[in-house]
Amino acid sequence: MLDNLTQRFTGIVKNLRGQGRLTESNIQDALREVRLALLEADVALPVVKEFIAKVKEAALGEEVIASLTPGQALIGVVNRELTKLMGEANVGINLATVPPAVILMAGLQGAGKTTSSGKLAKLLSEQHKKKVLLVSCDVYRPAAIEQLRTLADQLKIDFFPSDNLQKPQAIALAAHDWAKKHHHDVLIVDTAGRLAVDEAMMAEIKDLHTALKPIETLFVVDAMTGQDAVNTAKAFGETLPLTGVILTKLDGDARGGAALSVRQITGKPIKFVGVSEKPNGLEAFHPERMAQRILGMGDVLSLLEEAQRNVDIGAAEKLAKKMQSGKGFDLNDFKMQIVQMKQMGGMAALMDKLPAQLANAAAGAKVDERQINRTEGIINSMTPWERSHPELIKASRKKRIAAGSGVQVMHVNQLLNQFEQSQKMMKMFSGKGMMSKMMKSMAGKKLPGMR
Repeated sequence: MLDNLTQRFTGIVKNLRGQGRLTESNIQDALREVRLALLEADVALPVVKEFIAKVKEAALGEEVIASLTPGQALIGVVNRELTKLMGEANVGINLATVPPAVILMAGLQGAGKTTSSGKLAKLLSEQHKKKVLLVSCDVYRPAAIEQLRTLADQLKIDFFPSDNLQKPQAIALAAHDWAKKHHHDVLIVDTAGRLAVDEAMMAEIKDLHTALKPIETLFVVDAMTGQDAVNTAKAFGETLPLTGVILTKLDGDARGGAALSVRQITGKPIKFVGVSEKPNGLEAFHPERMAQRILGMGDVLSLLEEAQRNVDIGAAEKLAKKMQSGKGFDLNDFKMQIVQMKQMGGMAALMDKLPAQLANAAAGAKVDERQINRTEGIINSMTPWERSHPELIKASRKKRIAAGSGVQVMHVNQLLNQFEQSQKMMKMFSGKGMMSKMMKSMAGKKLPGMR
């Protein structure tokens, strides 16, 4: 979603590289570009004005002016100010109360409250080891209660049943009583929304807040609504004592202004961001990491945390030994790599966290998610014996595998050829002293594509 903003900032840094030093003149030019980039990204005008003023004040300091690397110096200032704009540090979920800790979800219809409630329940259950109960108080939207029930079943989270003939406050209090009696650590209450802010919705959620006394009141806002997100945030902030914000659909194609504006407008921290539609597509929000992503530096820390949560370390070590020795690596290992990459959000999610230069290089390789899914489908159509002995797969087997995975025989041949090339590369690199010999032979030579 933030690609356009990242590209604009990268361009600004490139323009400054040709300058010997930072001066008031070239800082002014760069800040004009920064201002345009933020306005194009739909950042609220008051936020842009304040941000530019702070960057200008910091950039005109003696230490920055004296720098011999103008681009790096200015981008360092912008990075610090972007981080401050979005909250400086991660603010975690507060569960420090007598159980059950009540989390009230507020926001407009379509912002993603219901799916965010489910994702948050999964996150608290898996990462914080909490026993969570979900309840829906949305008695107006058709099938809203059923949607949350289905989501709870998929995620294996406890669900408190309700129906659209009940009053929202009665549902919430009954769920709270149930959670207390059944020793739940957390109760997440999904509330009704409207297409726009209105008095009835605000009065209802205010009554729910008074009755439940939640420790967390989270405002759920769609990152793709741009300036409207700011206005909605302001209205909810004036009605409810919000404790934080969940920014959804950060993986969409919006311009990203809400991410930079909502913290400043509400005065409340962004606690979580929705980064995909998958059940694990909710991440803790780290302002400093988001600032680095916007500036094209990537977010390697989040990538490592994602790997720690989703990658089987034991299996990864076994695979590394196989690759190192060049022996025993088969299509089962190939498939395991695909599965682990999917658990981390897929290729698109991984590339989104890479520094801009690496992401652009990877994008140039034209890695197609559909092709990855097709590869997995082909491997799934093989027998365990075939996966372990791909070199023995002949014409009749290829035909059966192609039919089973819904592809043509040539696609099976392509996969087997690619795998064979991978095996050859591994054997070559695993040879005694081979890496050292290759490095010596390459000494002083330029690699293709390098200047």
